[in-house]
Amino acid sequence: MAKDESSQLRLNQVDDLIILCDEAMRATPENVKRFIEPAPGVLAQSKAKQHSIIFGRRGSGKSSLLRKVVADLTVDRTPISFVDMETFKGHSYPDVLISVLIKSLQEFQTWLETAALTPATKTTFWNRLFGRAPVKKPFKKNETQELTKELKKIIEDLENKLLQPEVVDVQNKQTSTGSYEVSGNTTVKISPLEIGGAAKKGGVETNEKSEGYKSVKTEYLHQNILRFQRFFNKLAALSAGPAYLILDDLYHIRRSDQAKVIDYFHRVAKGNGLWLKIGTIKHRSEWYIHTDPPTGVKIGDDAKEINIDISLEKFSTLKAFMQKILTNLMNETPPINVNGLLNATAIDRLIIASGGVTRDFIGIFTKAINHARERPENHPRGPRIGAEDVNLATGEYGDIKREEFKLDADDDRNALEEAFDRLVSFCINNAKCNIFLIDKKMSGPERESINQLIDLRLVHLVQSRVTLKKGADGLVFEAYMLDTSQYTASRKNRDLNLIDLNSKKFSEEIRKKSLLYTG
Repeated sequence: MAKDESSQLRLNQVDDLIILCDEAMRATPENVKRFIEPAPGVLAQSKAKQHSIIFGRRGSGKSSLLRKVVADLTVDRTPISFVDMETFKGHSYPDVLISVLIKSLQEFQTWLETAALTPATKTTFWNRLFGRAPVKKPFKKNETQELTKELKKIIEDLENKLLQPEVVDVQNKQTSTGSYEVSGNTTVKISPLEIGGAAKKGGVETNEKSEGYKSVKTEYLHQNILRFQRFFNKLAALSAGPAYLILDDLYHIRRSDQAKVIDYFHRVAKGNGLWLKIGTIKHRSEWYIHTDPPTGVKIGDDAKEINIDISLEKFSTLKAFMQKILTNLMNETPPINVNGLLNATAIDRLIIASGGVTRDFIGIFTKAINHARERPENHPRGPRIGAEDVNLATGEYGDIKREEFKLDADDDRNALEEAFDRLVSFCINNAKCNIFLIDKKMSGPERESINQLIDLRLVHLVQSRVTLKKGADGLVFEAYMLDTSQYTASRKNRDLNLIDLNSKKFSEEIRKKSLLYTG
């Protein structure tokens, strides 16, 4: 007979659940089977024949979504390449572009050598990563191998170019001799540059001229666009359909290089059977620069925006999504279930503490399990995870967030830390509240800092339209919540007013002028 639900916290299966949660927090090909669509239609949009930029906060599920796209299209025998841009963090242009090109084409090569040719009957290959076998027949072997051979040569040339310095001075010397005598020196200029002279040696004249020119990597890239386009045209003909290139976590490469990298792939892809899917953090990215000619892709004209974030403003939608995630994980570790492991208040507190970010939700949840298990079985708080356990876990998890913040903020770290410190000080010392308001029309560096702090999960949107009770006629504000990890330890000794997002009076409680933050 199964143990009562009240004792689930002590079951051995909870240990398995913790391990499973740790695995689920990483976006890997193996975790595709656990994918849950954050909103209806998002997966279909991400697989559509159009260029797309997928936005979402760190840990919101961008990579999981894109991995699911890879799996589905691979089973459909659609050529696809997945590139993790974090690999090229710190690389400078144009080497970063050449490196990404090499990796992209290597992934297409791997795809052609495996998924394109592997029979559907080889279930050990298909079921392990994709869960099902394709319906379409394999590609024609000879044509596939011929195109793969051409692709290998392209990759080899790119690798050689990558190893060369950015600018190479080349000198070609030519020597001619004659039996006549010439006195004096002459200089003859021949494009791009020739320098000549004459010398008398043993009654025989020797003329030597030298050509000098510079070979620039960017010029090589421009000159080879047609070569890359021809390859994708051939790939489209072979597969009888388009190919997809996924660039995940674009924000990891230098912001000044992002639009240039996108621009190059966009030029290669345009009209050549290749669709780009780019995953990134919105306010840490530069996908379009208004130059002459423009650089990058323009949302609306060249690419579609897909935003997978679910903010705390849509609490009921978010709760249903997070509960589904927990339920699916617990289905792999029976008899564990949500009601047997958590109090109802703990789930709501988990959602608020995570700010609606899936990875943070799972991370705080596993830490809350450990805190709840440290209590004696007969403790007054009961045998299940409660709100206080979540609070303790949230404060502990805050250290992880701050470390990730330091990594992601990069060159903007000092400015963003200062902006965040100002916000924390305002909320705790001035407003004495976990909620603050900003004018919807607020612009400039302070607004940009807040936007980036949202993407870096230290600030969370809770209401997109707020009007004050008095003193600000006609003005509209946005309400944000300071990340819970910043005040869980400050509540008692600072008398912080924690406004409940689920309170029926929430919309009224935040309409206070004292909550208005101006920077």
